[in-house]
Amino acid sequence: MSLYFLSRDLYFPDTSEADEDGLLAVGGDLSADRLLLAYRKGIFPWYNDGQPILWWFPNPRFVLFPDELKVSKSMRSVYNKNTFHFSIDTAFEKVIRSCKKVSRKEQEGTWITDELEEAYIHLHKLGYAHSAETWKDGELVGGLYGVLLGKIFFGESMFSKETNASKFAMINYVSALKEQGVQLIDCQVHTQHLESLGARMISKSVFSEILQSLID
Repeated sequence: MSLYFLSRDLYFPDTSEADEDGLLAVGGDLSADRLLLAYRKGIFPWYNDGQPILWWFPNPRFVLFPDELKVSKSMRSVYNKNTFHFSIDTAFEKVIRSCKKVSRKEQEGTWITDELEEAYIHLHKLGYAHSAETWKDGELVGGLYGVLLGKIFFGESMFSKETNASKFAMINYVSALKEQGVQLIDCQVHTQHLESLGARMISKSVFSEILQSLID
């Protein structure tokens, strides 16, 4: 494929033009309008500090259907202990900054640049980006954030300072989203962490069909 370089125009190439790794386009900006357009097409930004903005549409796509959420016996015991407290949208900026700072295996630095952080905080203030939080003794110990459009939640990142804290936030938030009518959680790319909760791969054609039916 010929890599598409975005101009200031609010536009993305057709997602069928993504390469085998899922890379679709380079450049553009992180304005709210562009980000919302991207998510409505199933596209998301993912790049490292010092790189231009990279836009992705991977195939296959890693997703979680709320009805397929798995809660293990070990997680049920976590609930029985009542050591964690769950909340939604009470600490968005703390969550994204914690996701930015957390160290991850096989990854140097962070892909959440200062520019990305500011862009998603802006989306949160506009009512599109949301966070789910896990607390222990009044301290934020886990959480996640992403973008909610129509009946799809596009998960962006999660963090955990305590064992099972991010899973606790995810399980509770998926249940809350299900009650709101959300039918798909976009997890983007595979992680064993989310696979253990029931997430699985689907083809980009199936994902695109679901996207068109559920997006607002």
